[in-house]
Amino acid sequence: MTGDRLFPEIEPHATGRLEVSDLHTMFYEEVGKPRGRPALFLHGGPGVGILQGYRRFFDPDHYRVILPDQRGAGRSTPHAEIRQNTTWDLVADLEKLRRRLGIENWVVMGGSWGSLLALCYAIAHPQSVAGIIVRGVFLGRPSDIAWLHQPGGASEIFPDEWERYAGAVAERGSPAIVSAYLKHLTNPDE
Repeated sequence: MTGDRLFPEIEPHATGRLEVSDLHTMFYEEVGKPRGRPALFLHGGPGVGILQGYRRFFDPDHYRVILPDQRGAGRSTPHAEIRQNTTWDLVADLEKLRRRLGIENWVVMGGSWGSLLALCYAIAHPQSVAGIIVRGVFLGRPSDIAWLHQPGGASEIFPDEWERYAGAVAERGSPAIVSAYLKHLTNPDE
């Protein structure tokens, strides 16, 4: 792989579910070499889940890549659940997953929200991290949240995407946009 190209598309060779609390079950998939160097990929979001393109960041001939859907995201259940769903709950889930899979340590990669989660995991479990890769870093500070969810930040770089994002709720351009999305995502009427 050179430049900005990714590795070829690949399908999971294994999937699983791990009960991480009395409420949450985490879905995960594995791609690449089953006995390869373990690597963990953490998606952004929160709430997004694993996308097919995320499987393509690591050389499948060298790495065993584990891709979990975090609590409330993707194929994990219950969907969009925020109870018992804190950053530290997610960190604990990753350690439970590592132990379940019999992995001594792994390379941890995260993008956006996943970069914050990767850093928190590395702080809490340094012995479990062989290396760390962060991209599109998001640290969860008030300034980061404002940059993402209020005009003047991401809206200036990605105006078309911002318009679609903000236009979906009446609170566009307001700090209340996050609350509006929370209300929509947790509404029992899908």
